[in-house]
Amino acid sequence: MNSLIGILGLAFLVLVHEAGHFYTARLVGMRPRKFYIGFPPAIVKVSRKGIEYGIGAIPLGGYVKIPGMHRPSPAEVDAHFGRAIQEAPQLVGPAERVKRLLAEGDFDAAAGALKALERAAADADLTPAARKGVERGATDVSDALGRDAYWRQRTWKKVAVIGAGPGTNLVFAMLMFALLLVLGPGRATTTVQEVEREIRPGQPTPAAQIGLRPGDRILAINSAPVGPSEMFETITESEGRPIRVTVLRDGRNVVLGPVEAFKDADGIYRIGFRPAFEDVPVTTAVVESVRLTGLVTKEIGGVLGRLVRGSGREEISSPIGIVRGSSDALDRGFETYLWVLGLISLSLALLNLLPLLPLDGGHIAFSIIEGVRGRSVGREVYERVSVVGIALVLMLFFIGLSNDIGGRAGG
Repeated sequence: MNSLIGILGLAFLVLVHEAGHFYTARLVGMRPRKFYIGFPPAIVKVSRKGIEYGIGAIPLGGYVKIPGMHRPSPAEVDAHFGRAIQEAPQLVGPAERVKRLLAEGDFDAAAGALKALERAAADADLTPAARKGVERGATDVSDALGRDAYWRQRTWKKVAVIGAGPGTNLVFAMLMFALLLVLGPGRATTTVQEVEREIRPGQPTPAAQIGLRPGDRILAINSAPVGPSEMFETITESEGRPIRVTVLRDGRNVVLGPVEAFKDADGIYRIGFRPAFEDVPVTTAVVESVRLTGLVTKEIGGVLGRLVRGSGREEISSPIGIVRGSSDALDRGFETYLWVLGLISLSLALLNLLPLLPLDGGHIAFSIIEGVRGRSVGREVYERVSVVGIALVLMLFFIGLSNDIGGRAGG
């Protein structure tokens, strides 16, 4: 059951990503042709105002079809209409006219010529396979010639639509972090709430040995001032070496110890106390969520940097490792799972922003390049560059997969 919830959580994050593309495209005037929960083929579908909404048979994430991602080229006419032309030679003339107009960049005239080619194909005696190719080609090329085609839009619109996918994942992660900070147990303080008495029967905890009391406020460890997070980090990093704890008690500073921390069942060094928690204001939670997002982003960037330098391979995970990690988080409680879900959402956003085609970051980079050049890049260029990007993405996938199958913990 935990694995199923992990899979559904990952699918939900992909759906959130696609919804970002879909609604932003509608907002800026690019009318998407399809929006699916899951991937086609469709189990159920319905059309509303020219948009096909459906539930796909492959229940992973979502799917959005934005018209005209690339400038149409003569090669597309050959690819879609080639079989029909072989079966009906009378289509050669209309097809060549469409190809010539596309090559010349006269796209309005090409749209009219495409209609003529469709009419000629409708009157031809074609096999079902050839007619299906004509229908698909007519739809794809017609969409690419439309005024709302992606490639024909201004640079800011293209960047907004593509950036909205990872942007939605990023916002979701920060909102999740902020929500968990507000609704969770709160923020740890340096005030002692409870002192654990024994590690096991007959063996007192180090905190009990040195006389730590509820209500003590920890000021320093080994004379170094500490906050809530540094307090535990310093104890953990002591690795059992003697430490002294300075506390504020009844208005005066008291030095306790030295004492040696013990290692608990999770391999963490502790002295045996629990801190008090305080509520986190919404504004503070938002600031903390932004700070946490920055820290995680920096760490993920460090992993990719180490990978480029030939290390860090063991820190990459595939979807299998992500689902496994989500399942393990559920074993620790639903709140832990939600933290992990936020981290996965942030990771998806950052991965998609890599400047590699076919990732969103690659499309953003090409949109900016086209804006600077003042003209679009041909589909052939996209396809050649995509080969490199796909190879790199597959390399990351197989590295993560080998880690997960090999039993190494992914990042």
